[in-house]
Amino acid sequence: MSTNAASVATQLSPARPDDGSKRRAYRGRFAPSPSGPLHFGSLVAALGSYLDARAHDGEWLLRIEDVDQQRTQRGAVDDILRTLDGFGFAWDGELVLQSRRLDFYHAALVRLQLDGDVYPCACSRREIAELSPRRSVDGGQVYPGTCRGGLAGGRAARAWRLRLPDQCLAFDDRVQGRHAQNLECAVGDIILLRADGQYAYQLAVVADDAAQGVTAVVRGVDLLDSTARQIWLQQRLRLPTPTYAHLPVVINAAGEKLSKQTRAAAVDPAAGSALLAAALNFLGHPVPQEISAGSLTDFWSWAIAAWSIERVPARRGVFPGEAIAGK
Repeated sequence: MSTNAASVATQLSPARPDDGSKRRAYRGRFAPSPSGPLHFGSLVAALGSYLDARAHDGEWLLRIEDVDQQRTQRGAVDDILRTLDGFGFAWDGELVLQSRRLDFYHAALVRLQLDGDVYPCACSRREIAELSPRRSVDGGQVYPGTCRGGLAGGRAARAWRLRLPDQCLAFDDRVQGRHAQNLECAVGDIILLRADGQYAYQLAVVADDAAQGVTAVVRGVDLLDSTARQIWLQQRLRLPTPTYAHLPVVINAAGEKLSKQTRAAAVDPAAGSALLAAALNFLGHPVPQEISAGSLTDFWSWAIAAWSIERVPARRGVFPGEAIAGK
């Protein structure tokens, strides 16, 4: 390995425990994007990841995924922190902001460049749309590989793409079960550095999870289809792969996932245990009335003891109030 490659590898090494002993058995995280206040769907994801960590006597980290500055809403970070604190969530360690880690993502990209896993791409969205009839699992279009063999004469690079193989990558999800995806067919080579100079979510999340020593990812099922490409990226960067558990997402009456785009209402910490109980009911854990009407302290004590990932429904989306059956 060259000196430059060794330097990059050092920056990407997984986090070490403070005492120099073996890594903690469990380290989870919650990583919201500050594109607006937390809504009920966000609360469900936060609750599931938090309870899974605490039920395993593990750590729960908080990371703000603001690498996409165009989607960042002013004041949203402070609002998220106040909301989580108001509901009694307690995170371990310092808050991590992706916007302060751009050099770290650059190091990851350099490592991939040195290993030949990425290539420059000159294609615009319109050109891709004209050349690729296939739809990707993300709803976009599968990249047709135009620049895989090198840039055409007179073309300048707009972005950097990761080579994805024509092979099936499978993993076992703790909630959704066995999941397999042919990366080239389902997605096509993905962008890691965008034309506007911003690093893509897929690169940032993989680099951050490894650097923070995350061993278990519990998040919404809307990210299930991103997991195979993230595992491939972990393999190319020679990073450990955490376990994954994808929770069902909250949908509205129209069948749409609750989000800022669908104008989901912000949650209010004043609702206290009652709203947390509704979120836990959604995850297949009926909460006794005396707990949902009680103090936050009593709720958290009961919920951590009652939590079982096996009771979470293996479904993509659930409408609040719908009867939920576990596995």
